[in-house]
Amino acid sequence: MDLFRHEDLLVSRFELVFDPKIARLAKTVAEDIRSVSPETEVRLHELAFPSAWDFESVFEGLSDFADRYPFDTEAEDYLVHITTGSHVMQICLFLLTESRRMPARLLQANPPHGHRGDPGSWQVIDLDLSKYDRLAKRHARESEDALSFLKSGIETRNAEFNALIARIERVALSSAAPILLTGATGTGKSRLARRIHELKAARRLVKGAFVELNCATLRGDAAMSALFGHRRGAFTGATHDRPGLLKSADGGMLFLDEIGELGLDEQAMLLHALEEKRFLPVGADREESSDFQLVAGTNRDLAAAVRDGRFREDLLSRIDLWTFRLPPLAQRREDLEPNLRYELDRFASAQGRRVSFNREAAERFVRFASSHEAHWPANFRELNAAVTRMATLAEGGRIDERGVDEEIERLRAAWSAGGAAPEGRVTALLGAGADDLDRFDRVQLEDVLDVCRTSPSLSEAGRTLFSQSRRRRASTNDADRLRKYLARFGLTWERVRAD
Repeated sequence: MDLFRHEDLLVSRFELVFDPKIARLAKTVAEDIRSVSPETEVRLHELAFPSAWDFESVFEGLSDFADRYPFDTEAEDYLVHITTGSHVMQICLFLLTESRRMPARLLQANPPHGHRGDPGSWQVIDLDLSKYDRLAKRHARESEDALSFLKSGIETRNAEFNALIARIERVALSSAAPILLTGATGTGKSRLARRIHELKAARRLVKGAFVELNCATLRGDAAMSALFGHRRGAFTGATHDRPGLLKSADGGMLFLDEIGELGLDEQAMLLHALEEKRFLPVGADREESSDFQLVAGTNRDLAAAVRDGRFREDLLSRIDLWTFRLPPLAQRREDLEPNLRYELDRFASAQGRRVSFNREAAERFVRFASSHEAHWPANFRELNAAVTRMATLAEGGRIDERGVDEEIERLRAAWSAGGAAPEGRVTALLGAGADDLDRFDRVQLEDVLDVCRTSPSLSEAGRTLFSQSRRRRASTNDADRLRKYLARFGLTWERVRAD
């Protein structure tokens, strides 16, 4: 009743919802309100609940009341009083108001402080969070922190990669379904999987451990035993029980790198474990249980493996809900400089000593590493090796131009030995016709072939090559533009990729 004694809160109509068992009390309250605030119309609404603490029945009853009530937001302003009633009722009123089933604001009343005649205080809780700039900034900052965490704190500049990480962050925090990470060797699948687990653990979304296995390292009984465990005596050498990695990952995350290397039998058992959360250890007669999130990594085309009979179609369907392809370093050249700083920090952490570039040396290495002359077939793993060599050989903790030049020559030699240089690819594809090309056309074609070599599809190669001009076009067909360009030299995408 004290709520109606406030001169700055004028209530024209009060809807009092009450249980029939306290009808007499409700009428007394209504009379007291009229005596204090004659201008307030009090309406009584009987609403029976089996129990004021039964969430389902309370929510259903209040929800039905809200649906029947003739709200007129154009003519009236509504407040929902949440100070009285059981805690369950207060929660239900909050949910109905927050969801706009009740188009109102919340009213919170505070009791008097003991002074005679003090009506207490009141305040309105507005659930329109867009008005709370500080909360919005905090939410944005938390989201940015999560993205930076997944990127290991590297300030990446590639727009498509940053968008990819943003999608992974949303999925990681909202879903426990399997995640499939694809991409070439060295693109960071294992590191990203571990960061996903650490992010989820920090948000208390998982409690269990991060368990990792490279499937390419196992074959036959060893694979079965490593994944599903075994019982003592199950096979020669099984001298004691082994729980297996699926059991170790219970409540946590299991990362299976190179999942395409698993045998068909292991794939079938893994599918059963994902769907039923149960599996049979080798030599056991009773299933074990394990509830884990699977993150799988592969550098293979699993769809092609299905067509070849090397991968189960039903397992691929199960793990292909969230698939993210990590681009190679050659498609993220603008990210090379921040990753270079990251690799130096990793070296300092591992070796206990800080090494840095002098300015000229840093510029020289970044210029070479970012150019299309640099192939980076092993991606970030190869960049890490290059930084480790330069830092280890650096005198006085400084990498100078001589150290950079030595590493550049070493990389050039390794790449030339591992495959044709760009000039060789042009000659290999065009034969004697390569000698008829103007130097301008040859250099341009070399760059195009380099991009085609590192791109998984014609469309993606086109997007990379025409990333700037496509922004100025109303409609784009990058694949068609690239196809026509190659046709000028008598080449096709299929021939370029096959070669």
